[in-house]
Amino acid sequence: MKLHRLLANIVKLLIFPALALSAAAQAQAVEPGVTVPSFSEALTALKDSPLSQRGRAIERFAQIRHPQTLTVLQALLKGNLFVLKNDGRLVIGETENGGYRLWQADTGDSLAAVESSRLDRINLTNRMRSQLRMSIALLQLKATDPEIRLNAVRDLGKNPDDETLSLLKDQSLRENDAAIQQALQLTFALQDLDSSDRALRLAALEALNRQTSPEALNRLRALTRKDANGGYPEQDAQVLKLAKSALVKIEARLQFYAAAETVFFGLSLGAVLVLAAIGLSITFGVMGVINMAHGELMMLGAYTTYVMQQILPNYLGLALLLSIPLAFIISGLTGIVIERGIIRFLYGRPLETLLATFGVSLFLQQTVRSIFSPLNRSVTAPDWMSGSWQVNEYLSLTWNRLYIFIFCLLVFTLLLQILRRTRLGLEVRAVAQNRNMAKAMGIPVARVDAMTFGLGSGVAGVAGVALSQITNVGPNLGQAYIVDSFMVVVFGGVGNLWGTLVAGFILGIANKVLEPFAGAVLAKILVLVFIILFIQKRPRGLFPQKGRAAEA
Repeated sequence: MKLHRLLANIVKLLIFPALALSAAAQAQAVEPGVTVPSFSEALTALKDSPLSQRGRAIERFAQIRHPQTLTVLQALLKGNLFVLKNDGRLVIGETENGGYRLWQADTGDSLAAVESSRLDRINLTNRMRSQLRMSIALLQLKATDPEIRLNAVRDLGKNPDDETLSLLKDQSLRENDAAIQQALQLTFALQDLDSSDRALRLAALEALNRQTSPEALNRLRALTRKDANGGYPEQDAQVLKLAKSALVKIEARLQFYAAAETVFFGLSLGAVLVLAAIGLSITFGVMGVINMAHGELMMLGAYTTYVMQQILPNYLGLALLLSIPLAFIISGLTGIVIERGIIRFLYGRPLETLLATFGVSLFLQQTVRSIFSPLNRSVTAPDWMSGSWQVNEYLSLTWNRLYIFIFCLLVFTLLLQILRRTRLGLEVRAVAQNRNMAKAMGIPVARVDAMTFGLGSGVAGVAGVALSQITNVGPNLGQAYIVDSFMVVVFGGVGNLWGTLVAGFILGIANKVLEPFAGAVLAKILVLVFIILFIQKRPRGLFPQKGRAAEA
């Protein structure tokens, strides 16, 4: 009989390798002579077994190959596996509106919600929970999703025993994902550091030298830290030297990632400043108008996004995309009304223009309060703007700020093309360089002023759409950015778009570099002092205008 089984296994190994692997996996998990139960039998045993025998029932159930096996085990670990009191069915439940939303454990079919009093929870001991985590991780190693396998490798690698290490080594032989292979090598290297074999410890340190993870960092720090007597845990001089070298390289990489993250957040803040200031740069540079209502025009763009999400609550991404042109139109038309109704009577009187636009800003704020109430409104980011891009364990880039940075560059490029390649852009540049000469040449200066103010106001509305994705929408939203906008315009050079772009990014990075040392408020003060000193040396900013406009 034994000979017959041996010959059958040889045939399977030569002719049916996939079947042989399946048999080997079952042989590893099941004791000889024990029959693997069916899914329904194992599920029934899991439900009916007393607490003292539930660990064995969990072990048997984890051996079943069924689409619902992993789901049931995860629900059991979370405490979401119940028995219905009225008919004894095993169900998965999640809290919802004071009751429980249910799914049938064996099929995954949805059931009617019930009250908690109609459910009996399947209880566990701490030992069973540890057993469950191991079983779930082993099942996840076979998942097709690399992210699931990576999490399983990390869970199994925390405190691996000999059996777990053997499973992970088998996984490394068939794993083709680079991130998972790196996690596996980290686990093996950390284990080899405890070996008495000097060659293994040296090889482990060479492997850790290429890692950038908290586990590798903490282990190397512990290995190279002196004890109370001034000695090191590691007695071998060569091993200790290599450990110190690996620690220095890892810490250098961490400093690089920290600097990269600071630059990223600085660029994202700079993108917000550029979006807020670029419209002001057009109106201030061409018309010489100090528009104190510029922040409220951004506020209108933010509220446009909020209203669009109320109209299309199930299509947040579409609502956001539609908000961009709509915010441009609403803020642009509002800007044209302001210019035609108030500002055109005040050209050449900057102080009165400042006071008039300040009054307009108060009017717009109160109008919004009357329509939407003084409370802040929350705008929900679409799924593709939520979360972050985890480059590694020490560098994470949030999607919303990354998209805002890209959006800033797109708006800047489009605006630059409008000013360079359209008739309106030609007329705007002519008026900006010499208003009287442009008027003498037949350019309709009044129309150009209105269109320029409308263009700058429209861009402010588009900036408000971007701001709605990183902050709450409220009547005072624009007030937080109006001063920073003027700082960017003056620092970059009045009327120069490239100056606005460069100045916005410089000030954004400077703020983020100073904040860890000085705090947010003091960092802004230091930046303001720097701009004041800079303007003393270069009154026209980084990129001053040239020609007759610069002499005016």
